[in-house]
Amino acid sequence: MNEAVLLNNSHRRLNILTGEWVLVSPHRWKRPWLGKEEESSKVNLPDYEPDCYLCPGNERAGGIRNPDYKKTFVFDNDFSAMRSDVQSSVLNNNELLVAEAESGICRVVCFSPHHNLTLSEMKTQDIRLVVDVWINQFTELGDREDINYVQIFENKGEIMGCSNPHPHGQIWANKTVPVEPAKETLRMQNYLEQKKTCILCDYLYIELKEKERVVVENDDFVVIVPFWAVWPFETIIISRRHFKDLIAFREDEKNSFADILKKISVVYDKVFNVSFPYSAGIHQAPTDGGEHSDWHFHYHFYPPLLRSATVKKFMVGYEMLCNPQRDLPPEANAEKLRVIVNENY
Repeated sequence: MNEAVLLNNSHRRLNILTGEWVLVSPHRWKRPWLGKEEESSKVNLPDYEPDCYLCPGNERAGGIRNPDYKKTFVFDNDFSAMRSDVQSSVLNNNELLVAEAESGICRVVCFSPHHNLTLSEMKTQDIRLVVDVWINQFTELGDREDINYVQIFENKGEIMGCSNPHPHGQIWANKTVPVEPAKETLRMQNYLEQKKTCILCDYLYIELKEKERVVVENDDFVVIVPFWAVWPFETIIISRRHFKDLIAFREDEKNSFADILKKISVVYDKVFNVSFPYSAGIHQAPTDGGEHSDWHFHYHFYPPLLRSATVKKFMVGYEMLCNPQRDLPPEANAEKLRVIVNENY
């Protein structure tokens, strides 16, 4: 299949990290559009919000008061999705009604004491402080015998269910390895066994050679609109060097990671001239005691905006019943992001 076929005809693309398929229908992008394309009005937030439960010195649920923090701040989530004191138990009714207890720890990471900032508006050196917190938290939680996976992530924007605009992310540490990391673990293991090499190392080599979907890069990391992207402006950050988790970061890579996070978040904000919403997070090796030499560190961005600041892509109909589908090919979105990169860097 040549490039002309990919860009003009419906086809399927394989997500090499999950083994799942996405239907691409580039000809549909030319269909008449009667939906809204308005711009989102910019909200001017204060540097400090008295009613914000994440701002320094303010009271949280249950009467807990935040310290007057000056940089970053981490605390156990007051409304945790999992608890560490859950007793082990199993329900199994004829292999049809199956459930088991799941314990874990959920924490909140305030990126900055300033209420009106996002990652794109923070200084690179301040993002580096966030990276340091992620490393420390991953190390602490991953060392626990009752924790086998540590998921670090951020939901940005009301459209992604973010309940507070104060710059923050979350860490959920599970007893079991969750579904998506488990899929990637299996795919990486199988590829290593069959090819005797790393799946993302080989994929990155092809992308750097073709340059068609590369958005921005630095000495240690590359941002790509993945070949199998489902979300319109989805990207993946892949480390050039093969390593499995945050603990393996060299000092220069910590700075480079902060730099690449800053760059791609700035680019996102300029796509539709709005504080770009997304769900994003780190995928790295489980902390279950395995060697996991097959694992390659990466970071996913899943932004929902489709055509404008308020038009969101929804998973509906065929996508819920069959498999994900997109209209505009990933190559076109990568080009749009690259144009913004060239204008700003």
